[in-house]
Amino acid sequence: MQSDMEKKRMRQKCMENRLRLGQFVTQRQGVSFVEIWVDGYAFNDLIKQQERITQEREEIEKQRKQLMKKKPTNNNNVANSNKFNKSNKDSGDCFLKPNDKTLTALEYHEQEEIMKLRQASLKKEDLDVQLELEKLELERNLHIREMKRIHSEDSSRFNNHPILNERYLLLNLLGRGGFSEVHRGYDLIDQRYTACKIHQLSKDWKDDKKANYIKHALREYNIHKQLEHPRIVRLFDVFEIDNNSFCTVLEYCEGNDLDFHLKQNKFISEKECRSIIVQTVNALKYLNEIKPPIIHYDLKPGNVLLGSGSFSGEIKITDFGLSKIMDDDSYSPDQGMDLTSQGAGTYWYLPPECFVVGKDPPKISSKVDVWSVGIIFYQCLYGKKPFGHNLSQAAILEENTILKATEVQFPAKPFVSSEAKNFIRRCLTYHKELRPDVLTLAQDDYLKPAVLKSRLLLVITLFNTLLSSYSSSPSFYSSSAASFEV
Repeated sequence: MQSDMEKKRMRQKCMENRLRLGQFVTQRQGVSFVEIWVDGYAFNDLIKQQERITQEREEIEKQRKQLMKKKPTNNNNVANSNKFNKSNKDSGDCFLKPNDKTLTALEYHEQEEIMKLRQASLKKEDLDVQLELEKLELERNLHIREMKRIHSEDSSRFNNHPILNERYLLLNLLGRGGFSEVHRGYDLIDQRYTACKIHQLSKDWKDDKKANYIKHALREYNIHKQLEHPRIVRLFDVFEIDNNSFCTVLEYCEGNDLDFHLKQNKFISEKECRSIIVQTVNALKYLNEIKPPIIHYDLKPGNVLLGSGSFSGEIKITDFGLSKIMDDDSYSPDQGMDLTSQGAGTYWYLPPECFVVGKDPPKISSKVDVWSVGIIFYQCLYGKKPFGHNLSQAAILEENTILKATEVQFPAKPFVSSEAKNFIRRCLTYHKELRPDVLTLAQDDYLKPAVLKSRLLLVITLFNTLLSSYSSSPSFYSSSAASFEV
């Protein structure tokens, strides 16, 4: 079977990378055993090169200091040297110490130039090694991820290519979460690849907890199944496997999610970031135009799936497990809707109103997703979150980090346009009353194509020109208008 051959090939490659990139090794510490990471020979070779470069630099620095002692003080050093040699011969001392010899200006500059060239060569070699190390670190991240995936696949009870619901052939595991695992599958009827998300309920759970989990998953399915947009992952099917597990069948996307992309690349260029945000806002616009509208509520890099390749390309948003339906019974255009699941979600991406504690639950609207867009955009540009970057969720809650996030600060580097910064500021407006909603954000000038913006600029320029001409010669325009009326 082709899937078996592919699985064998992937595992063979992983085994080869264990020697080259590294592996986890079990070691004893006291009375317990722990797993530690040991780098492979590729890293060790580069580290040895760095050590050699450091030693050569230190040796050159020593030689440079010695050379400074021999630096000629005037242009007559040749004559002085001959005079010095003659006096030594007269005194009977025919041997000169190497350090006592004064160099001519030509000899000194020749040796100085050689040392500078050696230093420049070592600097280039060091930069090459650094670049190679960075590439290896990215490979190592992928390698570790693949090792964990294989380990999870081996321990899965669905690792022998079962056919679910007499339709979906499971090929290989893509990833595992808290209570679910996602397999790449093949739809034997529609003949397409799918992502089969298997939800597994613990046998130790009480019946009410199982019922609540199933209710939550079915609610997500009922919301997700009606969505059909090129920037939203399609949900095709849901079915029961047994008493403790069921499966949702989703559109298969080849690329990684934005979270992993950021971990691999640290930050992304503004041009690429803008494309991601434009597509994300278009998806949110669709969610707010359908009836009833939907708040995603859990928008974050991990829920933005990317196309395959080194660049993001097209994106699709997924995971509607925490989404809110703004129906007529629960939503008011002026006030919003009650946040009934306060405490859920990913805190770094939620706005201040979600953390307000009081007698009544806070009111939310699509402006929650607008805040999330601003956080994602900032993180893509600068490689870190604007609020609570190195804090845990518990610390963010304890320290009221988001409630104190009244103003966003921008680092000096990398360079980001003032238009992008102002867009982020609009998204991260602290008071929700002043923050734009999704439909307003979709009309933001920063997100408009350059062609439309240039046309708009041309219209404004023409209007200003006509207005200026009218101010300088109103009588001409009055007579022209009268003639036109006649």
